[in-house]
Amino acid sequence: MTEPRRTLMPLASATVGMPPVMEPIKSRMQAFVEAREISGAVTAVADVDKILHLSATGLADLEKNQPMEVETVFWIASMSKPITATAVMMMQDEGKLSVDDPVSKYLPDFIGAKAGITLKQCLTHCSGLDDLHTDETNDVATLKELMPLIAAKPLVFPPGSTWSYCQSSINTAARVVEIVCGKSFPEFLNERLFKPLGMIDTTFYPSETQVPRIANSYQRTDDGKLEKAAITLLGTKPITDKSRYPLTSGGLFSTANDYTRFVQMILRGGELDGTRYLKRETVKQMTTVQSGDLVAGFLPGSAWGLGWNIVREPQGVTSALSPGSFGHGGLFGTQVWIDPVKGRIYLLLIQRANFENQGGADGSEIRREFQNAAAI
Repeated sequence: MTEPRRTLMPLASATVGMPPVMEPIKSRMQAFVEAREISGAVTAVADVDKILHLSATGLADLEKNQPMEVETVFWIASMSKPITATAVMMMQDEGKLSVDDPVSKYLPDFIGAKAGITLKQCLTHCSGLDDLHTDETNDVATLKELMPLIAAKPLVFPPGSTWSYCQSSINTAARVVEIVCGKSFPEFLNERLFKPLGMIDTTFYPSETQVPRIANSYQRTDDGKLEKAAITLLGTKPITDKSRYPLTSGGLFSTANDYTRFVQMILRGGELDGTRYLKRETVKQMTTVQSGDLVAGFLPGSAWGLGWNIVREPQGVTSALSPGSFGHGGLFGTQVWIDPVKGRIYLLLIQRANFENQGGADGSEIRREFQNAAAI
C-alpha cells in the first residue's frame, strides 16, 4: 500500500497559503545550481513562531530531471549528532544518567584508561576514542554489538586533553541511552521525539515509499560537472535494511519540515506546542561552551557544546551569526544554525560531496551566502 503524500507546514507561515520566500536566498541558490556547484537545495528560515522562508530550488535527480521539493528527503549525516545528544539529555532530565558519569558505569567493556571517559567527553569529542572503519562494522546489527569493537581500539589521546571529531564517541553515548531507557535507540527517538514533534520523515531506515523522495548526492568533477556520489557512511547494506546498526553519529534522513520542528523546539528552550522535551537549563547546558579552552571545531572561532558546534567568535563564513550561535553540519553540505540573539533558525539542505575549502562543508561558500542572504 502506498503511503499518502502530505502537505505539512511545521510552523505558522508568515503568510496564508504558499510558504513565504526570501528572494535573495532563492536567487543565490539558483545561481549555485546554474554554476553546477549543486544540483538543488531546500532552504528554510524560521523564528520561534513561524516560517519566514521555505523554498526548493533545482533538481533532486539530474538524470531523471526530478524537481527538488520542500518535502524532498535528505541524508543529513552528522546533523544526526544534535538529535543523539538531545536523547542523552532527556535521560539526564529524568535522572537516569548524568553527563558527568563515566561510560564504564553502563558499558563494562570500557576498562583501563577508557574507564574514566565521561558522557560529556563523548558529546564534546574529547573522549580519545578512535573511529572504526566501515569494513570493521559491515556485519554489526546493533549498537550493543558495536561497543566491544570501539572499546578494543587504543585511545588516540588521553581523555579530555584534546578535541578530535569522533563518530565512536556519539555512538557510545547513544548505547548508554539504550541501556538506561530499555529500548533500542530508533525506538526511543520515534516514541519520545520524532512522533511527538511530527517528524514523520526522519529515520535511520527510509521506507520503500520514502526512498524515491531522497535527493541524489553529487560531487563536482574537475571539468565542472556533477556526478553521483555514494552515501559512504552507511556501509554496504541498502539504506532500507534494518539489519544494520543505527548510525547515531550520522545515519539519519530527514526533511526541512521535520528538522525545523526539532530546532524550533531547541530555540524555544526545549518546548514546542505545549510539550516539553528538555528543561530550559538543559538546553542552555547543551548550547553553551563545554569544551573549555581546547581548540575545537573545523573553523576558527569555534567551540563545542554537548552535541552542538558553538560560534564563539563569528568570522568568515560565520560572520552573519551572533556570538553564541550554535548548529551542526553534515558531510554532504547540510547545515543548521540557530542564532539565539536574533531568534532565527537557518536550515540549508543540499547533497554535495567533495567540498575543497577549509572546514569542508562547514566552510562552504554556499553556506556563507545562504546565511548572509537570510540574515538581511
